[in-house]
Amino acid sequence: MRLAASTLGHLDREYPNGLRHVLDGPADIRSPRSLHPVFFGSYDWHSCVHGWWQVFRIVRRFPGLPLAAEVETLAARTFTPGKVEEEVAYFLRPVAGGFERPYGWAWLLALHDELGRHPDPSFAAALAPLAELIAERFTHFLAKLAYPVRHGVHSNTAFALILAHAWASSRDRALAASIGARALAWFADDCALWTPEPSGEDFLSPTLCEAQLMLCVLGDEAFRTWFGRFLPRIPSSLLTPAVVTDRADGRLAHLDGLNLSRAWAWRTLGRVLDDHRCLDAAEAHLASALPHLADHYMGEHWLATFALLALDTNEVLQP
Repeated sequence: MRLAASTLGHLDREYPNGLRHVLDGPADIRSPRSLHPVFFGSYDWHSCVHGWWQVFRIVRRFPGLPLAAEVETLAARTFTPGKVEEEVAYFLRPVAGGFERPYGWAWLLALHDELGRHPDPSFAAALAPLAELIAERFTHFLAKLAYPVRHGVHSNTAFALILAHAWASSRDRALAASIGARALAWFADDCALWTPEPSGEDFLSPTLCEAQLMLCVLGDEAFRTWFGRFLPRIPSSLLTPAVVTDRADGRLAHLDGLNLSRAWAWRTLGRVLDDHRCLDAAEAHLASALPHLADHYMGEHWLATFALLALDTNEVLQP
């Protein structure tokens, strides 16, 4: 299909490989690699970002893996000031103000946090300008976001703020304070406020993401009191893994991700609540999803990230 330049203005266009871009005119119809020299090659921009988070986390945990040397070599070619500068330039375009908000923003901060733990400081230093820009955007966005997004997909506010809070706690006190204030304003008074889950295409639990965020901002003791009001009875559907009927369908495959993100949540919450049902639910959700990480590319390009969250519990939540 051919589009006139006037028609192309401010379109959100998806490339054949699924990588989504905001277009401001014909000149923006370029390959993903040329538009995003750091984050290209996966289904979408945010999957490239958390794919890097995933491999850096794995080689930090298991530095003896043969993969580690390959990661270091590729990272040295990828995380350079010049390439990051091009990523920053893309975000600074007027039409890209909402690009990857908030999910991709959150994963970029999580990646920068992980790079900060790497022995070579040059990777984190190179990515810092983009992380700082996104942190600034988070601050401005939170100031104008009247209501949290409670859907179980990319737009979920609580999930993004879990990752952003972990980054901000040691790097941006103002953003950390803003996250805490907004979380309390939105969620502190929630009482027995539960909507049946899952929805048909969820990969996040709105209920459990909210609980994880409140754990971040309240601390253990205050969280236990809050949770007792928030979810006085844990519904069986939150403890039971979701059923996936077609893993070749990208949206239905989300439910494998839901099982993994729930496992992460239940392991995290179970530590504080001291409730065996939480840990039992975590293991059931893991058992349901782990065998299917590579069944189809629709899940393969992202599910391992959520498996790593579930298996490497708690660190992402800590400053």
